[in-house]
Amino acid sequence: MYQKMDAAWNESARKYGFICNGCSDNCCETLFFHHTHMERAYLRHGFKSLTPSRRKEIKKKARQVIQAMAKAEEKKEPIRIMCPVNEKGQCTLYRFRPMICRLHGIPHELKRPGGSIIKNPGCLAGESLFNAQNHPLDRTPFYQEMSLLEMQYCKAHGKANRIKQTIAQMLI
Repeated sequence: MYQKMDAAWNESARKYGFICNGCSDNCCETLFFHHTHMERAYLRHGFKSLTPSRRKEIKKKARQVIQAMAKAEEKKEPIRIMCPVNEKGQCTLYRFRPMICRLHGIPHELKRPGGSIIKNPGCLAGESLFNAQNHPLDRTPFYQEMSLLEMQYCKAHGKANRIKQTIAQMLI
């Protein structure tokens, strides 16, 4: 499924002539929440492949992110903070990154049950490219497949609760 996501993202980016190369609107500083036990398990699996010293360093950063989130929430302030697995502009767990990290940035649409369509214009870095063309990435099949896989995973692993966690929270 992730390979299909990556291929669809790359194809859409190619149509726009968009290259994600880091920017001031860095999505790795965006507070994304992830909602699947399966992706949390996959991220942790990748995390375990790192050396003990790297895991310790990332966990330290993750705790700092969680503390900063709590302070911002207490003050009811928005927060932009670097993901704890980002090191010098690169994701140390890139191969294991969750769906939203894979699909972010490109203009997209999502067809909701009932027929309504949610549209997003994409990130600021590609705004001029995106406004001039119309090649939105349809996230619908990926969300549908993820939902089915998550149901199977939860049933197999006895998970009944829902989660809403950042990468920092998933690693701690």
